[in-house]
Amino acid sequence: MSNWVLALGEYLTPYKEWTGELKNIATLKSDAMAGLTVAMIAIPQSMAYAQLAGLPAYVGLYASFLPVIVAALFGSSRQLSTGPVALASLMSATAIQPFAHLGVEAMMVYSAMLALMIGVFRLSLGLLRFGFVVDFLSNPVVIGFTNAAALIIGTSQVPKLLGLDIKADQFDHYYQYLWAIVSSLDSVERIIMLMAALAIISLFALGRFFPRLPGILITVVLTTLVAWWMGYEDKGGTVVGLIPQGLPSLSFPAINFDLKQIGELIVSAVIIGLMGLVEAISISKTIAAKTRQPWSVNQELVGQGMANIFSGLSQGYVVSGSFSRSAVNYASGAVTGLASIITGLLIAVTLLFLTDLLYHLPQATLGAVIVMAVFSLFSMKPIVRAWKVERHDGIAAIITFVATLLFAPRLEVGILTGIILSLALFLYRTMRPNFIELSRHTDNILRDVAKHNLPTSETVAIYGFDSDLYFANAGYLEGKLLNSLSQKPGLKVVILDLEGVGQVDATGESMLEKMADRLKLNGVELYIARTKAQVYAAFKRSGLVESIGPQHFFYERKDALKHAKKVFADAVDITPLSYSYGKET
Repeated sequence: MSNWVLALGEYLTPYKEWTGELKNIATLKSDAMAGLTVAMIAIPQSMAYAQLAGLPAYVGLYASFLPVIVAALFGSSRQLSTGPVALASLMSATAIQPFAHLGVEAMMVYSAMLALMIGVFRLSLGLLRFGFVVDFLSNPVVIGFTNAAALIIGTSQVPKLLGLDIKADQFDHYYQYLWAIVSSLDSVERIIMLMAALAIISLFALGRFFPRLPGILITVVLTTLVAWWMGYEDKGGTVVGLIPQGLPSLSFPAINFDLKQIGELIVSAVIIGLMGLVEAISISKTIAAKTRQPWSVNQELVGQGMANIFSGLSQGYVVSGSFSRSAVNYASGAVTGLASIITGLLIAVTLLFLTDLLYHLPQATLGAVIVMAVFSLFSMKPIVRAWKVERHDGIAAIITFVATLLFAPRLEVGILTGIILSLALFLYRTMRPNFIELSRHTDNILRDVAKHNLPTSETVAIYGFDSDLYFANAGYLEGKLLNSLSQKPGLKVVILDLEGVGQVDATGESMLEKMADRLKLNGVELYIARTKAQVYAAFKRSGLVESIGPQHFFYERKDALKHAKKVFADAVDITPLSYSYGKET
């Protein structure tokens, strides 16, 4: 019990590792500059992402205040910048879409509840040290889903850029939404389109030619001033409008506890919780490798969980680690979590004193910020690369991509399709692992007979099996070994090379015992070579070694060959398998 309490204390006080470094004035200056730089990006980005989530822009500021500070205190990465992100915002919008008819206030409440659920889920994973569950999201599935989501996010902002009164949540399918946009192009508001063009050109030009400048902040200031100067709102343009002044209060989301609705939210919380972790963990691992600072996936789960809990309690919505803001945080010289704390405090200052300055911020600018932010997420190269490495991975990526678009706005269907397909393809591959007959090559190495067209022995055969031996492929190996009897009627010895077997289950072990008996009835001896220590230990525990006989297990294939020659003498021919020019390496 005391050990558990001690471990819990360490999980909840990771900030102690870096607070001592704040005595260094240089560290304080670096963190302050990084915090200020990230805040200038986070303010417009968080407002834009909140609207992507179907919420008022100021909710994004709420989600960028306390959650950012809490994640810095309880997370593992010192440079990871937490807050609203595009993908989580889109998935949050999908999750709360069934409550849209209840009004914006209800959507805010359910979004906060969703964040709270995600926080509890992530915190639980971290405290229970279940960080490995993230590995169930294979890279091809994430690639396919991210590319599809980037398209959906980007196109979701088109009405905002063109002044069209169309919302994605009005349609049951993504293609219906796209057709509605195409059919409404004659209703484009020119003044809004021009403002969007100004914002996009500004963002692109600043990012391309002046990457060190805060391009998003400059664009926001520029378009806000232009909108104020020209009377943009009076001429039909849409602006952010009034933002409530003051900090959000802490309270539990007041929702009606309908079991069906809560059940749907829980499913969404698990999916969003896992998908958001992929982004947060990927960027924090990358930065940790560069800074050589300590990092823990379970501690990051605790930090992300606490951040979402506080976001839900402070009228925010789901938050996660941001690739773009974390990269800026690191590049700006952030050394400790103080940088993110400063970012959160600057957001608080904005909520307290600067909200009036954001009144004339054009909605088109926020749409442009999102479009440019997700532009970098879309890339088909990783899918092509996955196809080249392993065709099954390429198939998983492509089907996840198509399914996500096909079932949008129900994004969870796309990601679940990808996960199930990826696991099914993995299971299929392990059910039909590499099984080859081996013979001596001219370079004195045992190689694949079929691939190198090598001569074999009719009385002794060496087979290689490259996979863990378990229930799904035990029958496959059994069938392959039995086929060897029909292919080689004069067979006396079968040498099974198990170097590629890292684990074996009860089904695999039982099959080997039965196979040894079956071969023996046909006058064939089964020798097992190069068994790993942990596999051999399992065989000893089960009694397989005693059943087959310890003399049938060998450290090397050459030892098995020598034993076969000693036992069967001239009845076996091991010439094609023996050394001809030297010793095996």
